[in-house]
Amino acid sequence: MDFPGADYRGLFTADYEQCQRACTQDPGCEFFTFVSGLFEREYIRYKCHLKFTWTVPKLPMVNAKDGVVSGFSHKLHQANHNLPCQTKMFPKTDIPGHDLDMGMLLAVSPEHCLSLCSSHPLCTFFTYLTDTDKRFHCYLKSNANQMVTSSNEAAVSGIPTHVCQPDNSWVKAMYEGVDFQGSDMRYVLLDDPDSCQRNCTEDHNCQFYTYVNEAFFDSRYWRRCYLKRVITMPAPPKVTKLYNVMSGFSKKNCQTST
Repeated sequence: MDFPGADYRGLFTADYEQCQRACTQDPGCEFFTFVSGLFEREYIRYKCHLKFTWTVPKLPMVNAKDGVVSGFSHKLHQANHNLPCQTKMFPKTDIPGHDLDMGMLLAVSPEHCLSLCSSHPLCTFFTYLTDTDKRFHCYLKSNANQMVTSSNEAAVSGIPTHVCQPDNSWVKAMYEGVDFQGSDMRYVLLDDPDSCQRNCTEDHNCQFYTYVNEAFFDSRYWRRCYLKRVITMPAPPKVTKLYNVMSGFSKKNCQTST
């Protein structure tokens, strides 16, 4: 079986067990494909393809809308590192070009964009746009050789934190006038955004929420707290049959006995 696509790193290993071990030990790897010594093309025999997919929730739609408040479950951002660190942001700065091939992502703030960049093993820096027509646009970029910046009043750029724990205050913030559209699990009637946030945090399935307050134009939706979730399983983008290759998953989340 082949898991085509999603490659971010390649190396050569003696067998698929070592390929799986390399995937398990690499923080960014979620699954792999190993090319055996019997593969038709000799020059890629024994190649181990390490592959990445998002295991953090990505917002499907973000819109500016009066009368709503949105935010995240406080359990959303789990610490991957014990060591805290200072983040580096460049206000009014663009880093043009070198976009990762996933295209534009949606983020509610530059700090949220930084967190997405920090989660991707190839992201070396990012640019977040703040102008009206491109608000919430987050571009992850990859260039390990140089970082060329330019002045842009409607942009914030920054450097990810791959080896330490960034500030997660963006998770605890509430975003007035912002709608996280779609991905609803259900809604409950509550009195204020704080109650909605607590309800989302206490529900282990909830990742983010939108609350409709009395400033919303349609009173039929007042007091609705929409609890939301997207799938974050490490799923390969494609699975195909191919002779003389073997594919599998990282064992990082496997339970080990004593």
